Amino acid sequence: MILVTLGTQDKSFERLLKKLDQLIEKKVIQDEVVVQAGYTQYESKNMKIFSYLPKEELEKLIEKCDLLITHAGVGSIMDGIKKKKKVIAVPRLSKYQEHTNDHQLQIAKEFEKEGYILSVIELKDLPKTLKKVEKFKPKKYRGNNQKMLNLIDNYIENNHKDSRLPFYLILLFIIFLILFFILL
Repeated sequence: MILVTLGTQDKSFERLLKKLDQLIEKKVIQDEVVVQAGYTQYESKNMKIFSYLPKEELEKLIEKCDLLITHAGVGSIMDGIKKKKKVIAVPRLSKYQEHTNDHQLQIAKEFEKEGYILSVIELKDLPKTLKKVEKFKPKKYRGNNQKMLNLIDNYIENNHKDSRLPFYLILLFIIFLILFFILL
């Protein structure tokens, strides 16, 4: 079973669901697909779609799924990683009005670079990534606050010339706080 989570952003992420529907129609995806769609309104004869599920039900679905496809929110990615699931992150992008900025793009790239997940930036690449995920061995999650601090520190150091640095500092601090409380 493939579980798809779109998060709680109040903007639609219909683009991903349309692509999944197409891949099911073309038999590229043959597994059952269950979606927690949040605010995204989408109807499909091929997928079971729920707006929101109680936390306990969502956790059971994560335990049960073979693959988690998520919107690249830190919490959703961490839920999959902690439960030793294969995760494909598809960030919401501002150019499609799916989010106000592209922080999910950066989050997905960092988690992928560390070997925890695979990411799909352009949906045309989703079929190739679905094949790749079959042999993908995600890095085993071990809580390590110091490593996260080092990642944030390195990111800041390598991007200090960016005029958007205050925004990124705040964003990274928020991500750190979320991860800190998740890892407690």
